[in-house]
Amino acid sequence: MSFSPSPTKSPPIDRQKGDIHLTEIKKIFAVSLFAAGLALGSSAAVNAQGRDRIVKPTSSQPINAPQSSKPTVVTTTSSRPILTNDVRVVRNADPAWEPKIERTASTSAANIGTMAAAGRTAYGATASIRLDNAIKSRYGKPYRYGSTGPNTYDCSGFVWSAFQEAGINFTRASARSLWAQSVPVYGDERFKFGTLVFLNGLGHMGIVADENGFYHASSSKGITYSPFKGYWESRIVGFRKLVPEANAAIDLGR
Repeated sequence: MSFSPSPTKSPPIDRQKGDIHLTEIKKIFAVSLFAAGLALGSSAAVNAQGRDRIVKPTSSQPINAPQSSKPTVVTTTSSRPILTNDVRVVRNADPAWEPKIERTASTSAANIGTMAAAGRTAYGATASIRLDNAIKSRYGKPYRYGSTGPNTYDCSGFVWSAFQEAGINFTRASARSLWAQSVPVYGDERFKFGTLVFLNGLGHMGIVADENGFYHASSSKGITYSPFKGYWESRIVGFRKLVPEANAAIDLGR
């Protein structure tokens, strides 16, 4: 009897090895995917940090808050040049105007009684005292062009009114007309009380008080005494003595 050994079944080694190989491939693939995911995530984070961050501003005011009534101030740049020079106000031509000054010892006239006694008046003592009183009674009255009083005066109106009250009569006229109707005086005669002084191109006149100053109607100060020295010194045209009962005036005015 022959004995024939039965074939021995070998284990499926190759199949097992194939299964193991496939499993390893899957693991490797999974690890690769995970690593790739980590790399992409890291790259995105780096890129996000490199970009400027834009933050949308939000208002602290509620959306439906009422509009403010405060006007909007818009600052603009002007093309006009900046003024660097001093600003000076230029007055219109006014022959009766003078600057206001502090009253000092040289801005008051000498005593008329003393002057009359010394022969320093253009007229007699009685007429000179009357003229002085007439001037003093009008002292401080305001200036008004064309007026002869009793509350306002211009320069020739003041002279005419004061002389009338002193008894020295003449026809009311402008300063220019009285210049033509009076006689010139020179030397010390110019500074006798009652002599007429003409100024500002014959546009203004007054009554000499003494060698220091004169009385007149100033448009800035009214009836006043002003010294010759200073403002009026360079504005004097000349000195003249009034002739009583002079010819009739050509025109009225200052």
